[in-house]
Amino acid sequence: MQYKNIQGLDVPEIGLGTYKLHDRDCERVIRTALDIGYRHIDTAQMYKNEREIGEALSVSNVSREDIFLSTKIWHTNLEADDVLQSTEESLRQLDTPYVDLLMIHWPNEQYDLRATIESMLVLRDQGKAMNIGVSNFPLALLQKANEEIRAPIFCNQVEYHPFIDQLDLLDYAIENDIMLTAYAPLAKGQVSDNKDLQEIGEKYGKSPAQISLRWLIEQENVIAIPKASSRDHLQQNFDIFDFYLEDEDFERIDGLQKSDRLVNPSFAPDWG
Repeated sequence: MQYKNIQGLDVPEIGLGTYKLHDRDCERVIRTALDIGYRHIDTAQMYKNEREIGEALSVSNVSREDIFLSTKIWHTNLEADDVLQSTEESLRQLDTPYVDLLMIHWPNEQYDLRATIESMLVLRDQGKAMNIGVSNFPLALLQKANEEIRAPIFCNQVEYHPFIDQLDLLDYAIENDIMLTAYAPLAKGQVSDNKDLQEIGEKYGKSPAQISLRWLIEQENVIAIPKASSRDHLQQNFDIFDFYLEDEDFERIDGLQKSDRLVNPSFAPDWG
């Protein structure tokens, strides 16, 4: 495992996304991932699997202090009291006294962002959320949180893969030492069908998925949280630390058409 140092904290460059993992299958995947070497687990209130993740972590031989655990507050729980109550419930479900990162899952203009963040900072001051961040925040809203509200934003978690342009967010993250976490980093499997990624993969003896993940983590301040359920795919997503992309291959991926946003629910913000 390799790490990115963000605001003085070392974070594993590859984590495990857990969206749509449930019940015993979720527990099995978490335990398998930890056995392989994963030390970063990402979940959310909306995923409805915090309990299973907590159970898997509780029986693991890996120390809690060695795991970077993040969860996200659902966009209807952003009223100040709801932030506190729903996060307390998340901690109970996860069977842990704290999460390493607590994020707003989606922005919601119906709630006062400053009040939401103030509640998150209460949790941070209580030692229940070591860091706070946001998810699915476009640049203007991230700037509002970071500059106008002056919140200590640690992370912005966004859709990021070879087919979407997040350069503005990336530049801002680098300038402000904010982590950019790439969810859906394999474009929901679409990377496997891309000819360019296939050809680059053949050069290195790697799959298109491994090439995509490598492209992401070679970028400053970027980490990736691919989801996988089989041991084989978990292992493949983890086996990306034994090679580097040559400049021409990195730039070839940079040059792919980047207009494919895959996650865009009805309540999504104006992406700008």
